[in-house]
Amino acid sequence: MGNKKHSARVTERRSSPKDKLQLPEQQTRTHPSSAVGSPSPDKTILSEEDPFKKQAIEDLVTAAPENAPQVPLAELRKYHAGPKLKVADWIKVVVLKWWTGGMICYFFIWGLSTFLLNQWDHLFILGFAMGLVNNLITNNIFRFIARVPGAYDRWMMFPGKKLWFLPLDLIYATLLVFCTELTYNALNLLAAGPDQTAPVLGVEPILFGLIVTLWDLLFLGAKRLFQRILREAKEKAASGR
Repeated sequence: MGNKKHSARVTERRSSPKDKLQLPEQQTRTHPSSAVGSPSPDKTILSEEDPFKKQAIEDLVTAAPENAPQVPLAELRKYHAGPKLKVADWIKVVVLKWWTGGMICYFFIWGLSTFLLNQWDHLFILGFAMGLVNNLITNNIFRFIARVPGAYDRWMMFPGKKLWFLPLDLIYATLLVFCTELTYNALNLLAAGPDQTAPVLGVEPILFGLIVTLWDLLFLGAKRLFQRILREAKEKAASGR
């Protein structure tokens, strides 16, 4: 009797639901639309060698701009927040430079009109103010709105951030103001003639900012032309060797 009871208990344990449960060797995910018994192209077998997707995690951790895939800007723009209207870079440059010149005229030419200043003192004050604004405000705005670092460097005469670029910006701004004053004198001379004592064309922010911007763009174009000529000469010299 004792042996029979022991064998019955063993049989009961072997036939228990826990023993009947058998885990499959590989887990599969099958597309619900696939037919039973037919090979499904959407069947994905979970790899036993990399169940935690270590390679995918490693690729995500080591992602950098150098090894990132190239995605067109038109595709990236679909996911950008804000307005989808794109404004050309040169339009932003012209508007910002024009506004800067007009602001300098408004605050320093109209603001100092009650003071009797020498012509050279006036030129120095305007050049100093415009150089500071370009170095500390305008150039930093260009760097801030650039989608790619250095995208607006071609629109700055001295795009560097170092301190010794500040004196260069002051000298360049003084040159712009000097050329603008020469333009005003030439326009008044053409409009009134050599015998006219009072100027016909007065100084105001809109025209002043426009003239400063045109001279700035002219000098920037000359700079890029000189750089291209110098680069082509170096390439020819290197190929001749």
